[in-house]
Amino acid sequence: MSRARAAAESTVSVRDMRERDVRHVERIENQVSAIPWPRHMLMAELGSAKTIDLVALDGASLAGYLLASRYADVWHILNVAVDVPFRRRGIGRALMHALFLRAAGPGLLGFTLEVRVSNAGAISLYEGLGFVSRGVRPGYYSDNREDALIMWREPFAGVVP
Repeated sequence: MSRARAAAESTVSVRDMRERDVRHVERIENQVSAIPWPRHMLMAELGSAKTIDLVALDGASLAGYLLASRYADVWHILNVAVDVPFRRRGIGRALMHALFLRAAGPGLLGFTLEVRVSNAGAISLYEGLGFVSRGVRPGYYSDNREDALIMWREPFAGVVP
């Protein structure tokens, strides 16, 4: 890891999402997503016993967020987004590591997600975190019918958070 990237990552903190964060999350979602989640869906995820909802702060600025829900024997990562000015600083990686730590415990579960096949940066991040491709969902994204790559990570993928 470069010295500049390590310094940038050291200023990032991750915590549970709070209701007051939702307006900032919604702003990021509207800027970075072709199919943004509406506020009521973000609020519905918040605080559920079967979810892990995280925000990353760079100093006092909300720089990114992650939403994951537990379904039977797997954590499904619903959304990971980093605000444009904060990209390439390790924020997505910090959010994922925080998820792995919070999801650890008895009955460890695997992780799954879908990612646009054109999103090479995200795919590279996920592969670096131990995810592997398990197939394709054709026409998954409703905005342009782009395919989604299905990725899976075992609870112990050899990547220490």
